Amino acid sequence: MTSLTTLKGAQERVVRTGGVELCVAELGDPGRPTVVLVHGYPDSKEVWSEVAVRLADRFHVVLYDVRGHGRSTAPKPLRGGFTLAKLTDDFLAVVDAVSPDRPVHLVGHDWGSVQSWEFVTVGRTEGRIASFTSMSGPSLDHFGHWINARVKRPTPRRVGQLLGQGAKSWYVYLLHTPALPELAWRGPLGKRWPRILERIEQVPGDGYPTPSLRSDAANGAWLYRDNVRARLLRPRQDAYAHAPVQLITPLGDAFLSERLYDDLETWAPQLTRRTLPAKHWIPRTRPDQVAAWIAEFVTGVEGGRPEPARATGHHADRFGGQLVLVTGAGSGIGRATAFAFAEAGARVVAVDRDAESASRTAELSRLLGAPSAWAEIVDVSDEQAMEKLAEKVAAEYGVVDVLVNNAGIGLSGSFFATTPDDWRKVLDVNLWGVIHGCRLFGKQMAERGQGGHIVNVASAAAYQPSRALPAYGTSKAAVLMLSECLRAELADRGIGVSAICPGFVNTNITSTARFTGVDAEEERRRRKSTARLYGKRNYPPEKVAQAIMEAVVRNEAVTPVTPEARGAYLMSRYAPGALRRLARVEPRI
Repeated sequence: MTSLTTLKGAQERVVRTGGVELCVAELGDPGRPTVVLVHGYPDSKEVWSEVAVRLADRFHVVLYDVRGHGRSTAPKPLRGGFTLAKLTDDFLAVVDAVSPDRPVHLVGHDWGSVQSWEFVTVGRTEGRIASFTSMSGPSLDHFGHWINARVKRPTPRRVGQLLGQGAKSWYVYLLHTPALPELAWRGPLGKRWPRILERIEQVPGDGYPTPSLRSDAANGAWLYRDNVRARLLRPRQDAYAHAPVQLITPLGDAFLSERLYDDLETWAPQLTRRTLPAKHWIPRTRPDQVAAWIAEFVTGVEGGRPEPARATGHHADRFGGQLVLVTGAGSGIGRATAFAFAEAGARVVAVDRDAESASRTAELSRLLGAPSAWAEIVDVSDEQAMEKLAEKVAAEYGVVDVLVNNAGIGLSGSFFATTPDDWRKVLDVNLWGVIHGCRLFGKQMAERGQGGHIVNVASAAAYQPSRALPAYGTSKAAVLMLSECLRAELADRGIGVSAICPGFVNTNITSTARFTGVDAEEERRRRKSTARLYGKRNYPPEKVAQAIMEAVVRNEAVTPVTPEARGAYLMSRYAPGALRRLARVEPRI
């Protein structure tokens, strides 16, 4: 992780306005579009350091300490010194200094977003803001109207929403008490806050927050006292956004309900919505995804579109911008899965042992809507190669949000015709490949502490015994049990694990499957016969890909795919004896 103070090329300046001095930091080329990052409470501009460094190669990035925070001075007296009008004066002073001739792209988190809603809805800033990205901070005016609508026309559902948000806003009441917040922040709370963030929000302990936290938090209490009560009681009637708005909503936010934004299109007609399975402090915990969405939105607006090109696939709001890694992505179910996530706007890492196939999947993923897609060449059975892959992905692309362990090989033949070498090959890929993926990428998810999902592609053969598939069925049954065990272990870390169990799916695994106990000519004949059978069945891999996405969204434990897989799954639970009798039938190929 990178601290802002160590960023190469960062330059600081002081902007004076309204009796205060604002510390402003700049990165990137001033000739490019300017992105202004506004921090929240009780933060300083350093909350944005990980996002800023990811944007600096494409934009002119500006961060500033809000008055009374970080290295900016505080107004005297504090009371009345943090009104939204004065914060707007500060913003205009900063943008006039850093981008006098061109509107800026505004990004706010927490109270940085609250005040930025003011900036983007008042007349005196019109023409100075090109776009606004909001995270975890509503407009106080919109919030006031939201409350009034539920008070004036109460229903059980609306009353529940009011009570729910009221409970989440417990800290707002405390911040209005005289002197108590200042005493707490300058005393035990300020000392313990970094550990609280690390334990509850899983914010990395990387030197953030800065030593100015105690005074920042004490001064920042006036943000609430100077603004919240007055605006909620008398919200503005003209609080309409005069620039395109992107809303990023962390679904695990402990302080704000999703329902606050139900009617936001009324106030922001050019609205792009995003959701993220994460907690409140996403600039620190999800900098890769936040930076990717900001870059996409800014690039779209700069290109003349009121909102960026949007992914149109299923669950675009759920997976847009997330990092998805798929093994065995060069063909079949793996390629279809990569495409499905790409259409939903995810960033895709296509992993395959065939370089050309992986590159083709990545190329097509970008065409289908993935903001970024990369090809990585690896044999999943190679432990050291997988370790290097995990290190590279984390360093260059970020922590994976969804892992799909799909790579697999087919093997058919009786138990006694299956040699130890045959067993090793099928277990190395089908089982150990999954173990390597779960161990390496799952560990990164767990250490990040912001959840994620692991999908292990097993097979109906995992619970449907067959005299012709002892090695293959054993490998897939092991994957199924591994998934169940891992699901239990990772549940309290917010990481879901799903086992996908397809039946007969028309993929090229049939043409590459091995048949033991026969000569080469007979093996070729059986491959052709099996491929022809699966072709007649013609169940497309795209349907398996959709089932994988649904399993992630619903956090399903086991997902049989195809009618025969579902039927066998039911039999395995309610009529296992009948399934065992079917296993005795020798398949004719």
